Amino acid sequence: MADAHKLDCEAAEADCRFIIQSEDEDEALELAQRHMKEVHGKEFSDEELREEHLQIV
Repeated sequence: MADAHKLDCEAAEADCRFIIQSEDEDEALELAQRHMKEVHGKEFSDEELREEHLQIV
């Protein structure tokens, strides 16, 4: 079974329950960046997301 890459927005924004989970790390990062920019007006680099928010499940 392949590992999944999970980003939980609540870790960055306490009032947001948005969760991304994908077997494709690039897809998870792209969706997280789009969500953060469109919903919260914030921008994160791939590296910031990997180091601070990405979980392997």
